[in-house]
Amino acid sequence: MLQVTHLNVVLDELVLAKNMSFTLEPGKVNVIIGPNGTGKSTLLKTLFGDIQAKSGEISFANQTLQRKQLSQWRKQFGYMPQDIRLDVELSVLEVVLLGQLNTLGFRLDDTVIEEALTALDKIGLLHLANRDVNKLSGGQCQMILFAQALMRKPKILMLDEPVSALDLHFQHVLLDHLDTQTKQQDWITVMVLHDLNLAAQYADNLLVLKDGQLIASGHPSDILNPALVKAVYNVDADVTKDASGVPFVRTIRRHTTTSTHVENTKQRVFNPTAEFLI
Repeated sequence: MLQVTHLNVVLDELVLAKNMSFTLEPGKVNVIIGPNGTGKSTLLKTLFGDIQAKSGEISFANQTLQRKQLSQWRKQFGYMPQDIRLDVELSVLEVVLLGQLNTLGFRLDDTVIEEALTALDKIGLLHLANRDVNKLSGGQCQMILFAQALMRKPKILMLDEPVSALDLHFQHVLLDHLDTQTKQQDWITVMVLHDLNLAAQYADNLLVLKDGQLIASGHPSDILNPALVKAVYNVDADVTKDASGVPFVRTIRRHTTTSTHVENTKQRVFNPTAEFLI
């Protein structure tokens, strides 16, 4: 289990994690949701060791995260950050193979190449194996980096908005494969999503953040409701469940200012004979 205990993270006097505690179990997909700027990406970077916590403890498999043992800690992770930049002169296959950089030698073993090709095939991009990565779309690069992360054979897999550049088809290709591999390999998977309906479909456990605090956690069917959506996003919503009990969130459009009021305001502001507004 990955355990986080009383975690506090402060950057430039901004509190990004406040007394946060939770436990993540193997074989489950954990999805972090919450508004912009609430500390979702910061939490991933802290778990990985990119950001040092002010206080608290992060532990996994009887090992506690410590700066002096950071390289050893990170060997357990597959990490796909939010920023995607593949401005390199490499083929798609070569980028995927870099997922096993620590084990690569001067001569590539045929089994490793076959594994990389299989990873590309499973996400529907085998036909791009010999293509230069710097000629791919943002969505294709996102999928390639996902395949690379899988090649690392992690114990903990972290993904920051992994479907942000993907169309509907590849969103589900990636998330279906992620869910299958998480359960087959007994990984601890943690990812950030903004789409609440994707989160509801794929999360075994939701972590709901707001203002650096964990305000709710649990299975989507247990915690995702209109009151939570309102409290976190300040948006009214209907939440229904399908036959399988999976929640569906439909946001309700805010009432807008009437067109008559807007037109009258425009006339007052832009009519040169009207009194100036103070």
